[in-house]
Amino acid sequence: MTPQATIVSGFGGQVTLLLHMRALWVASLMLALLLGITAVALTSGTFPLSLIGVWEVLTGNPPTKTAGIVVWEFRLPRAIVSSFAGALFGLSGAILQNVTRNPLADPSLVGISQGASLAVVSLVVAFPEVSQFYRPVTAFFGSLAVAALIQWIAMQRSDGATMRFILVGIGIAAFISSITKAMLTYGDIEQAQEALGWLAGSIHAAGWDEVWSLTVVFVAMVPLLFWAIRPMSALRMGEDVAVGLGVKVRRTRIILITLSVAFAAFGVAAVGPLGFVGLIAPHLSRRLAHSGIGQHLLLTSLVGAVMVALADLAGRVVFAPIQIPAGIVTAILGVPVFLTLIVKSQYNRQL
Repeated sequence: MTPQATIVSGFGGQVTLLLHMRALWVASLMLALLLGITAVALTSGTFPLSLIGVWEVLTGNPPTKTAGIVVWEFRLPRAIVSSFAGALFGLSGAILQNVTRNPLADPSLVGISQGASLAVVSLVVAFPEVSQFYRPVTAFFGSLAVAALIQWIAMQRSDGATMRFILVGIGIAAFISSITKAMLTYGDIEQAQEALGWLAGSIHAAGWDEVWSLTVVFVAMVPLLFWAIRPMSALRMGEDVAVGLGVKVRRTRIILITLSVAFAAFGVAAVGPLGFVGLIAPHLSRRLAHSGIGQHLLLTSLVGAVMVALADLAGRVVFAPIQIPAGIVTAILGVPVFLTLIVKSQYNRQL
């Protein structure tokens, strides 16, 4: 134990946590930053509002009827969904990087997001009469099918835990993207336009339905994250150490990949594919504060939420009245980071 860490016990010593104080401070800072971005998002737009006006709306005393509609029906659900979606993509990337032990792993790079996109686009274009209620389930099974295919191919030689996983994923992602484009090209123009707006990663259409669905996802899957802390901590030290600690590596890897797929799939179903969030958030979290897996997951979820919330706010107000989808903003920021990581990994390999 270092001076910057403390041990907290509970339930008669059955639960013991090693908390890194720097990570807790950074997490608090990220939470405060997220609340600040949300406050700015609620006040900004073609219908400007002051913080006092927003507070009056939230407490049930809106200054005008229009102000109440703008905040409750448009800005507040959009802000909540962007935060939830960012946290989901960040957690998905953190789990995927841990289970593959590859810093370049990201659901938007290895075909997982593309599998969800193809499933949802197929639903929108080919079966427009189907309710949006089925999008999350469709996205999940689309992502799961692609992840299983990638893992099966990658495991033929390397057990799916090296650069082979990434390369296979990129190839399959390109193939799936071509199928998606073909469906958009030859599908009905109205359904294709709806799907195109969703594929850009736009959050402007997010409403309370997406808020409640993502809330249910978090409530259902947070207990699984607590279970995942121990095996992820063991896998971080290598397969041999994990086996020595009693972890069934193959089964655990399948469960963790399924969990990563679920986070990415539900995020894609809600707001569309947001590239590079799952790649950047875990790396940025590690640079901000070194900690154990549990605190790293917490910090990654907050960093991902801040990234998407800030991207959505910037895309909405910087070039107003033109709105740039958050997915485009995250891609602009993510490509340089991805190239930097590739160059850095090649350099480290040569040393």
